[in-house]
Parts: sequence; structure tokens; C-alpha cells
Amino acid sequence: MVLDLDTSRPPLEYVKGVPFIKYIAKGLGSLESFQARPDDLLISTYPQSGATWISHILDMIYQGGDIEKCNRDPIFTRTGLRLQLTRPFPKCGSGTETLQDKPAPRLIKTRLPLALLPQTVLEQKVKVVYVARNAKDVAVSYYHFYRMAKLYPEPGTWDHFLEKFMAGEVSHGSWYQHVREWWELSHNHPVLYLFYEDMKENPKREILKVLEFVGRSLPEETVGHIVQHTSFEEMEKSMCKYSSIPLEVMDHKNSPFMWKGITRDWKTTFTVA
Repeated sequence: MVLDLDTSRPPLEYVKGVPFIKYIAKGLGSLESFQARPDDLLISTYPQSGATWISHILDMIYQGGDIEKCNRDPIFTRTGLRLQLTRPFPKCGSGTETLQDKPAPRLIKTRLPLALLPQTVLEQKVKVVYVARNAKDVAVSYYHFYRMAKLYPEPGTWDHFLEKFMAGEVSHGSWYQHVREWWELSHNHPVLYLFYEDMKENPKREILKVLEFVGRSLPEETVGHIVQHTSFEEMEKSMCKYSSIPLEVMDHKNSPFMWKGITRDWKTTFTVA
């Protein structure tokens, strides 16, 4: 993959009051032409909240549990509206261009706050699977992602980054606003609102919720197969960890793309104060 990117850790740019890395900010204009379909399925999370995990689960569901089909491509090319890839990875094309040619049903992933979501998604009553995660674990994971991803500003010290995170001055803005507004949407829109911690505690139970929500059924054996192959350990071996992205863009020596995938890891980083 040949990339022409500024990896000097440029500052964030604001779109409608929300900060993004500059390549995402520049790519948001392409959303104006996006047309949702009623049978689309939108996957939404705040960054570092399980988007890759739930995407892999849903892709396995849509592929009937066939792991070979799921390993056909890296995870970032299997779900459509990857706004991070609109500009930074031009050979992938923009998310909206890629989606136009995708057959139904389309799996579409976004981390956008609700205010920037294309209105057509709401008008078409597109089903949404949302995953929320404990803010402290998100902050720790996001800090290490910032260290690794050179398209993001330099994170500085952990204490400095945490202050920025709490103030909503990180890419994609406020965690607090993101999880709240998608929760409020679930009161009048078809949203399956999941919690990362519940998925870790009992993945089979949560996968069955997803199956019911998307109106699909699979044999018990296939559900067990999906549980097995969407575990953190199995995903580390698969096409889910962005290892094909060049080192100058994502330096996995600084931090792996998949940090630890556990709950309450924040206790190893946060001080009592």
C-alpha cells in the first residue's frame, strides 16, 4: 500500500465543534452524497470501545460463521463507512464510494458523534448496533493508540492526555456526549445498545442479542464457533489487527493496535488521586 501522508502528528481540526485528525476532517464532506438503505446495518462506537470486535462478530454472523470468508480481507475493508480511511488510505477509496458498489445487506461502521451522522441514516430507520465501554478503560486504550498512530497528535504524558480526554479535546470529541446521545437515540430509533463489559462477561449471551436484533438465526454449534473465533486471542491471530498498515503510519512497536481487550485495566494506569 503506497501512502502519501503527513505523519508529523499534525494538530486536530474541528468540524461543527468536534475535533478530528485532519484526514478524517477533510473526508467528512463525502458524507453529503451518502444514501442509506433500509436494510443497512450501522455499527457505532466511540474510539477504542470495541468497534473491531463487534464488526468481526457481525461479519461472522453475516457469513454464517465461515471464518475463511471472514479472513478474506483485513477488517477495515469488510465494513463500509470507515471515515478514517476516506483520505489517509486513498487506495481504499472513500467510504461512500466503496459503499455504493456493495451489495445488500451492507455492514457500515462509524465512530461519528450523532450530530455528524448523515441524516439519511435516521430517515431510513437504519438499525444500529452501538457498543459503549467504561470511560477509564477507553482513556487508557486511546492513549496507547495515540502513541502508536502517527496521524494523531503527540499524546504527551498520560496525565496530559487524560486531561485532554476529559475535556473532549481528542479526535471524535467527548466520550460523555457520544455515549449519551446514542443512548437517547435508542428511545426512538432501532438501536441495540450493548456494553463492552457485558460482552466480556458473557459473549454468547450478547451475540444471541445481536442475532435477534438483526433478525437472523444460526445453529447452536455455529454460535459457539463465532464465540470462539471472536475472542481477543483469536482476533490477534486474524485480519483484525491492522498489521498491514505501514510502520510509518501505525508503529506497532510503540503499542499494538489491539491493546489488551480486558476490563478494568485502567487500574494499572490511574493513580488513586
